Amino acid sequence: MNDWQPYVDDLLKRRTPCGGFSGQPGGRHRPDAAAWAVLALRALGAIPEPGPVLDRLAQGQLRDGRVPIDPDYPQAFWPTSEAILAWNGSAAHASNQTRAVDFLLRTSGVHYRLDKDAVVEHDTTIRGWPWIEKTHSWVEPTAMALLALECAGQAGHARAEEARRMLLNRQLESGGWNYGNTKVYCVELRPSMESTGLALHALAGHVSAKDVQKSLDYLETEVSGTRGPLWLGWSVLALSAWGRRPAGIGAWIMESLERQSVYGSYDTAWMGALLLAARCENGLHAKEAS
Repeated sequence: MNDWQPYVDDLLKRRTPCGGFSGQPGGRHRPDAAAWAVLALRALGAIPEPGPVLDRLAQGQLRDGRVPIDPDYPQAFWPTSEAILAWNGSAAHASNQTRAVDFLLRTSGVHYRLDKDAVVEHDTTIRGWPWIEKTHSWVEPTAMALLALECAGQAGHARAEEARRMLLNRQLESGGWNYGNTKVYCVELRPSMESTGLALHALAGHVSAKDVQKSLDYLETEVSGTRGPLWLGWSVLALSAWGRRPAGIGAWIMESLERQSVYGSYDTAWMGALLLAARCENGLHAKEAS
């Protein structure tokens, strides 16, 4: 714990007067920042009573169950999945989690059938989740929704099964995922480690390794050479969820965190992903503590 204490202290300085957390020191409350701070601090044993932060998350929940990034922008509901993860295990917030889960189960992105002149090639009819209401479903919000549904006991729901099919359909032929397209104008796009890590983590325990072998190989090849916080954090979490946790990752994560002295403070969600990767030896399915 001592090695991580400076970064715990950094996260705690991001508490806001209203009881939440900001994305940067001195910023305003953001629900995604609050959720990731709770997850990371809980995993590190540094927030024994997260109730006030969870209460602040609940204050931002709308009547239909969604948790938007800001009450003035209810269409941007992607923090709902993070809130579900943060509320998990809190009896006082069980009803909040249930309402948020129900919202996800009855919500999807915009889907349609491709015409013969379409420039993309993925199956646009398979439903996942979008970042923002009334837009297409993409890889990262779909993966986060699946992780949230799993922690809430809904991994077997028909919507979750369909979303896993969506992720498999969006997997690149050469391995990995990007934001959600496969080919544009017949050219395969390049994978992103963050998107690949999220997708692989969401699929862990639900598909066979052979279905994602090229993607696992891609992450295992690339992970040792990256220190980008989201790329490293989600790659390590995903490989850990598949029982392929790399050796020596503590030093990689510490090196990434130390780079803030050069590049400036990381967003709270980025720090959360890194600190969770350091502690969750089996990925988030464990769930937060190893």
